Amino acid sequence: MPHANAPNPNDINTRRVEGTPKVAVTRHLMPSIEARMSELFDTTLNTTDIPMTREELTASMQGIDVLVPTVTDRIDSALIDSAGERLKLIASFGAGTDHIDLKAARERGIMVTNTPSVFTDDTADLTLALIIGVPRRVREGVSLVRRGEWTGWAPSGMLGRQLGGKVLGIIGMGRIGQAVAHRARAFGLKIAYHNRHRLPLAVETMLGAQFFEHEDDLIAASDIVTLHCPATEKTIGFYDKDRFDLMKPGSCLINTARGDLVDQEALITALQSGAIAGAGLDVYPDEPNVDKRLLAHPNVMTLPHIGSATAEGREASGEKVIANIRFWADGHRPPDQVLDALL
Repeated sequence: MPHANAPNPNDINTRRVEGTPKVAVTRHLMPSIEARMSELFDTTLNTTDIPMTREELTASMQGIDVLVPTVTDRIDSALIDSAGERLKLIASFGAGTDHIDLKAARERGIMVTNTPSVFTDDTADLTLALIIGVPRRVREGVSLVRRGEWTGWAPSGMLGRQLGGKVLGIIGMGRIGQAVAHRARAFGLKIAYHNRHRLPLAVETMLGAQFFEHEDDLIAASDIVTLHCPATEKTIGFYDKDRFDLMKPGSCLINTARGDLVDQEALITALQSGAIAGAGLDVYPDEPNVDKRLLAHPNVMTLPHIGSATAEGREASGEKVIANIRFWADGHRPPDQVLDALL
């Protein structure tokens, strides 16, 4: 139930903080960002960088004005309901917001901000590495050399698949999806996409992208499928057995978005049966645990959720967090307020 007389998060006049805002940060950030936050705010840091337990998160949300969580912290309705009355801003570090119950935050009059755009290029770059690496069997080749089992060049050895002329199917054509499409064209890939809303014709023309109204048709037409959509009630587990059955023989799946998008058992079955040639994964449904069957498959590239892991990107994200807190504390609307929280 909403708290009685809960303030509207859109009422920025109620957000001004008297004195120095008290801020709690749940994970270790870049040293320069932590130093700056400590100068500007009354900041409690997590210097161990060990993810907080639920009990620790609950305790950290008492007696503070601002919580700075990351995508590893699930801020659900129960946590929000148990937060102290002072908490009025959740300034999340990262672009995603599916780890925060936005509706519960709105009902408590808590504003939510994120840090969009700063990780777009970094994630697109890593996605392209997987798009190239899986068809060319890079993981398998590296393992062969490191085991000392490579016997030298051979005309029929380690044959992969060319990229030029193949169809790259992009599910989710937001900032990252478009950045991936822009890069992929340089490798001769044909761009196809599915999105909740079709892009303007000018953008489609610029990217050379063909729109598919239904993702099933896109999957069936693609040689490589890459996922770039958020995890929602509609998308969690949507890439299931039926969708793997639609994929072309020799095709592959790339996921640098959210692990929960893919039915992991269906993925493993498709890989083990040879229905698809391989997969490139940077995210998993139960991080940091990775299924041993994925690790054992010779053509599954498994990365430790490093899509946004560049010094420049993490610095920029921290700077956005600081800017959002300062705007809010001064009684102004933060530049990265998550408007979905107001619906």
